[in-house]
Amino acid sequence: MGKRLLEERSFEGAVVGRKVAQGTRRSVTVNHAESPLDWLRSRGHVTERHFIAGERLRIDYERAQLAPRTTMAWDAAPVSHGRGGASSAPEAPIGQLDAKRRFDAAVAEAGKGLADILWRVVCAGEGMRDAESALGWPARSGKLVLTLALDRVADFYRIK
Repeated sequence: MGKRLLEERSFEGAVVGRKVAQGTRRSVTVNHAESPLDWLRSRGHVTERHFIAGERLRIDYERAQLAPRTTMAWDAAPVSHGRGGASSAPEAPIGQLDAKRRFDAAVAEAGKGLADILWRVVCAGEGMRDAESALGWPARSGKLVLTLALDRVADFYRIK
């Protein structure tokens, strides 16, 4: 099992059937270190094959450094030998370029209509409910679309 960062939260009202009973308290344990994909796997909504495919895609996303930067880039400025400024941007390492190539190919394999939910849940770490509402989809439709996308990504990565 992965890293655990647990927090106990209590809520007013307990769910009974589809209604909330007032005056009762309910406690829920939340694992902040659990990714949305790991959450889906632990509850049987995605298979181990889907999970591995999603993790490989996420690793390529992170190795390619495609996420937006949240802090200042402290890299050294390129040095120019002329008066016009820097001659060119520094080249990315080979591993980073390979990861970007794999990521782009895997997302292309998933397809245009499936790439949105795949990126939001696997790479950006959005929860399923947030991803569905951001895409304007009905509730509980995202899991089906995500599993279709993860099937194609698993085929791309040749996961049995």
